[in-house]
Amino acid sequence: MRLFTARILRPLLGISALVFTTASMAQDDGAAASRIEQVIVSASREPEMGLNLALPWSRIDDEALKLTGAVHINQIMQRTPGAWISRGNGQESLTALRSPVLTGSGGCGAFYTAWDGISLRAPGFCNVNQLFDVNSEQAGAIEVIRGPGTAVYGANAVHGVINTITADPRRGPQNAFAIEAGPNDYYRVRGEFRAEHGEHAFGAYFNGASDGGYKDNSGFDQQKLTLRHDFKGDVWQVRNALEATNLNQETSGFVAGFEAYKDPAQRPANPNPEAYRDSFALRAYSQWERETNAGQISITPYFRRTTMEFLQHFLPWQPVEKNGQESLGLRVSLNDGSENFNWSTGIDIDVTRGWLSEVQADAFSPNQPAGVHYDYEVDAVSAAIYGQANWQLSSRIGLAAGLRLEQNSYDYNNQTGDGSACAPEASACRFFRPADREDDFGNGSLNLGVTYALSDAHRVYLRGAQGFRPPQAAELYRLQSGQENADLDSETISSIDLGLRGEIAGFSYDTSVYSMLKRDVIFQNADRQNVSGAKTSHEGIEFSVYWTGESGWYAGVDGNIARHKYDGDANLLGSRLDIQGNDIDTAPRQFGSARLGLDKPLQNNRSLRTELEWVHMGSYYLEPDNQHEYEGHDLLNLRMALSLGKGFSTTLRVTNLLDEEYAERADFGFGSYRYFVGEPRGVFVEFAYSPK
Repeated sequence: MRLFTARILRPLLGISALVFTTASMAQDDGAAASRIEQVIVSASREPEMGLNLALPWSRIDDEALKLTGAVHINQIMQRTPGAWISRGNGQESLTALRSPVLTGSGGCGAFYTAWDGISLRAPGFCNVNQLFDVNSEQAGAIEVIRGPGTAVYGANAVHGVINTITADPRRGPQNAFAIEAGPNDYYRVRGEFRAEHGEHAFGAYFNGASDGGYKDNSGFDQQKLTLRHDFKGDVWQVRNALEATNLNQETSGFVAGFEAYKDPAQRPANPNPEAYRDSFALRAYSQWERETNAGQISITPYFRRTTMEFLQHFLPWQPVEKNGQESLGLRVSLNDGSENFNWSTGIDIDVTRGWLSEVQADAFSPNQPAGVHYDYEVDAVSAAIYGQANWQLSSRIGLAAGLRLEQNSYDYNNQTGDGSACAPEASACRFFRPADREDDFGNGSLNLGVTYALSDAHRVYLRGAQGFRPPQAAELYRLQSGQENADLDSETISSIDLGLRGEIAGFSYDTSVYSMLKRDVIFQNADRQNVSGAKTSHEGIEFSVYWTGESGWYAGVDGNIARHKYDGDANLLGSRLDIQGNDIDTAPRQFGSARLGLDKPLQNNRSLRTELEWVHMGSYYLEPDNQHEYEGHDLLNLRMALSLGKGFSTTLRVTNLLDEEYAERADFGFGSYRYFVGEPRGVFVEFAYSPK
């Protein structure tokens, strides 16, 4: 198979060799690793032993989050196999999770990004940059499900789930403060405050960052706040949480031209000094749980609000978009069971008002006129019922099954005149506003998994699952080229996984082989109209191997080898050839990372942790015809955390240690290579104080 060519395997074999060679260098007294025994809450909303789950999962704990000190979320998600959060300028990003990097108005709809299990955006109103809405920097953990989610997740859990979990106010230091400085006038402060009083526990977490920007006329200011209150009474257990994030960013656009990221003059250049992005997000929930005769009931009302304004600098005519949404939601679940059988059933309801406007200040052409292009509101309701169950059929065999039924309804109200936004003389107007309408999408999904215990510490599992996403509002109502009606279907995916995980002699391993077929993929055709009907296939191998030794040495590798391709000859915009069987653009066939570290106690209650990280990105095509390519890159990052005693500590982080010239992301558009430039070597120093 072409998938297993030497070209694909060589870099990943090199990473694996680093891990296993390092392991042989240090003494190991046979202590078992415990990564696969972690408790996972994202699969069912209840704590479960990760070893026994019949699905591929990853977990990034708070220690890794603190050591990495990510300036951008892509720096921490490199610890998850199959995940690539492609870094744009500032805090912008695009997501790949068992997928290519998906772009466009609906690309973000393939991923369920969540905060304590609650979607960051309402179904139908995703944003490609929505991961900057969450305080991942101070989370208790980030949990990832790769591939379709379980029955507790509905719309958008197609390629995977990224769930950020708030920090437990009963764990960690009572108070902690830190200040950090880096290149290009980068500064960040953070504070953490915890307190317990009888049955109550309180946590408050704040961080604020200011970045002058490596590129000309760029940079951002960002603030994030998380509040959590836990109450453990005799009858009710309550968790209240609130999170707010604010971003004000001066955005830099692509640099254009073949390998422009290697040009010393273009690397710091900003072809769009006028670009900006302002975003605000606020979310809150109150979760109430208690035992009843029928089982444990959980009732969780929640609220979310987001607003965003930005200049579409990636379009030559540069309109300004404003969008936002307000939501009220309710989750109610009931679960019960015994050691050999447990079940959960529930309902999810989400009611949202969303809005979007696009206005262009100056005329560009008759087809891109000045004035209002779009201005609409959408009232949306999502309602679902689900059930998920787990059986322990014997001492070795376990079974997991789930079913979800969901209805998503949109009531669209056009605030402008119907039809073209252009004057009659326009030959191919880019903006068309459909008349008021209502749309409904009903979907269902199944998942079934079997686990087999090879021994106490080793499991093999087989899982089949489905996922779906209804069309996003922007795909239905933000039309072009005279398209009066977007008759779209929900995208669906079918997936099968074969996985093996376990631990032995200080090593833990977790690997899965998967095949997924996605149908009714929504795309923009050569006439710039939004249509359904494309098919794509996704096959690959993901693996994590970690080793810990008694002497303090540790090593790990997270990688994947995959092929994401067009499974039919869709008439894609920008494609001139038969693309069936081609790689999907921005879909590297391999990428991953490896870490080698030492966690060593010193005298006088001091300690030093040092970690060297290798990040590998394989080559990938830049457009559907597979005529243009990015060569890939390899980076080294160094981290050193020194505990100084008496509550003081300092951390040194060096990104891009060897000062490689690389692109964070490349594509080919408007007849030219385009790149988001990777930043040169950066040295970040943090001083922290946590009084006893």
